Amino acid sequence: MTSDAPETKSLNFIEEIMEADLASGKHGGRIQTRFPPEPNGYLHIGHAKSICINFGLARKYGGKTNLRFDDTNPVKEDVEYVDSIREDVRWLGFDWAGEYYASDYFPLLYDYAEYLIQQGKAYVCDLNEAEIREYRGNFHTPGRPSPYRDRSASENLDLFRRMRAGEFPDGSRVLRAKIDVQHPNMNLRDPLMYRIRRAHHHRTGDAWCIYPMYDYAHGVSDALETITHSICTLEFEDHRPLYDWFLEQDVDARFFQRPLPRQIEFARLNLTHTVMSKRRLLQLVQEGIVAGWDDPRMPTICGLRRRGYTPEAIRSFAERVGVAKRDMVAEVGLLESCIREDLEANALRRMAVIRPLKLTITNMAEAEAFEVELANHPDRPELGTRKVPFSNTLWIEQDDFREEAPKKWFRLAPGAEVRLRGAALVRCEEVVKDAAGNVVELRCTWDPASKGGNAPDGRKVKGTLHWVNAATAVEAEVRLYEPLFPAEDPMDVPEGQDWHQGINPGSLERVKAKLEPSLAGAEVGQRFQFERMGYFAVDPDSRPGAPVFNRTVSLKDSWAKIEAKG
Repeated sequence: MTSDAPETKSLNFIEEIMEADLASGKHGGRIQTRFPPEPNGYLHIGHAKSICINFGLARKYGGKTNLRFDDTNPVKEDVEYVDSIREDVRWLGFDWAGEYYASDYFPLLYDYAEYLIQQGKAYVCDLNEAEIREYRGNFHTPGRPSPYRDRSASENLDLFRRMRAGEFPDGSRVLRAKIDVQHPNMNLRDPLMYRIRRAHHHRTGDAWCIYPMYDYAHGVSDALETITHSICTLEFEDHRPLYDWFLEQDVDARFFQRPLPRQIEFARLNLTHTVMSKRRLLQLVQEGIVAGWDDPRMPTICGLRRRGYTPEAIRSFAERVGVAKRDMVAEVGLLESCIREDLEANALRRMAVIRPLKLTITNMAEAEAFEVELANHPDRPELGTRKVPFSNTLWIEQDDFREEAPKKWFRLAPGAEVRLRGAALVRCEEVVKDAAGNVVELRCTWDPASKGGNAPDGRKVKGTLHWVNAATAVEAEVRLYEPLFPAEDPMDVPEGQDWHQGINPGSLERVKAKLEPSLAGAEVGQRFQFERMGYFAVDPDSRPGAPVFNRTVSLKDSWAKIEAKG
């Protein structure tokens, strides 16, 4: 017995939590999430997953999402990154209820720190960084209390205010939470709350010389914004007790509304054949290995956008990867499958020859030239048609000719007949080579009766090739991208080797291609299927008369598969 009822998709664990909270009325039926990037680099595909989760869940349950920049480290942050993050979020199809900055809360964070000092929950410590690390111990060595741990509240308050006033040099003192120096969770061994750092902040300028640590500022910022569900990646699971501790010390609810936010962790996204560390991505940029953050070989959102990826494809990828509790590595092939599906359904078709080989039709006069009418999309007649000129001098792909044709080869070879897409049947009669023995021209004959691509006598021709008319061809630079890292895990290198050694020197190939005339006016960002070749997007480097196309993703080549099998 079958049912026509739509299949019900099971809830992920975050959805289960949210629905339980909504059912209990925990937050008055309210869902409020946030996306809190640090503006110290460009967002990558892993951040895209987090964006889709935070904004997507809020959208599903009628809630709101804040965009908050966790700008607590002025040394590494910049307005450039803020602007890029805004652009990426909007491009992915989301908008935020409010835009906030951790720096908005610097006065409140400071006030709450003073409150914790007064409650005996925080103290000023004079140990330097190395000494703090030594006193903290490790998983095998118990921590020891700082010699300054038992300062009075009044002394701590005085010292903290003098830190704020700029009396002490950088690194000379810190403010620490007073929790438990021997706690099995290292994050609770009197963690740092503030450090002295004289650095110009991109929003607050030089107003502050002390800056809050992320673990302190993050939870407090969530609470101040009345976030209901603070969704973050799995590496913060061990930090959750600290997140809760900071908020729970507001015992009289002077600072934070109840109920407090709940931190929920999900598995971060890793992708094969690339690196996802901001530090390593920055290295690739600074060392000139890539052309910038938006280089199409980068896993950054702006890099994927420049390569020709669509927001729909990335959202589909995030959905297919799903929300899990264990870290996972997604195959780059899954991401490529998502963009193929999207562009297969939506990209206009065009003909382009990437590696041109001249084809001359010897029995066709110039006066016999004609136009071929081709569909812009085989499955979408509403997208119309275009006319493509056809004459006796054409370009075809070098790979569509073999002087010695192997078995099951249905493309051109001496004596072989093929169909030129939508135009006519041609037979290879002569092969012209240069002095070095390279094939430079094929001289063919055509069957005028086959105009349109079919033989009137009904003979079967299996091979169909794309082509470009030589006289009207548009010359373009086409950039062919391969993975920057051939290895699935670029960080899995033999001992003594650097991860740089795994970089693919052939990750970018620039070729001079021949395109059909309709592509002359293609605009930056437009995406096309170059028939039989793959999907391509117009690069921002394009100029009038000098278009540049990036290969977004290739088509699956059946012959390449046959050859690979031997």
